[in-house]
Amino acid sequence: MRRAFVVLSSITLAVFAFQFVLAAVGAFTEPASEDAYAWHSITGMAVIPALTLLTTLAAALARAPGRLIGLAILPLGLTLLQALLAALPDAFADPAGGSTTLGLVFGGLHAVNAIVAVHVVVAVVRGASRLDRPVEAGVAG
Repeated sequence: MRRAFVVLSSITLAVFAFQFVLAAVGAFTEPASEDAYAWHSITGMAVIPALTLLTTLAAALARAPGRLIGLAILPLGLTLLQALLAALPDAFADPAGGSTTLGLVFGGLHAVNAIVAVHVVVAVVRGASRLDRPVEAGVAG
């Protein structure tokens, strides 16, 4: 089960990295439209949560330390925060639908939160990899 934990956490990291590509595709698609972000949204709201849950289950079944299991589930909460941060710029738009300073701050926090989530997943991959290493002879651990 430890190998599955490593594999699932690594796949989760790869999907998180790919999210940046999908965001860029949305940003650079011409003509601009909300549809340009469809794959980014689907991946963020369906694929990443499913992978996070599977990774957390694998961590628990691999008898990972509680802190590592907590780190494994944290991306789910960060993903929910992502959805909120993505919606808030529109909620704070001016009457004509234009951007406001507050809306742009929330949009920027969407990007910062994504970076935080990637760092959390990197920590999970590292923890899973350490857990999967064989214990050296004569070393208690």
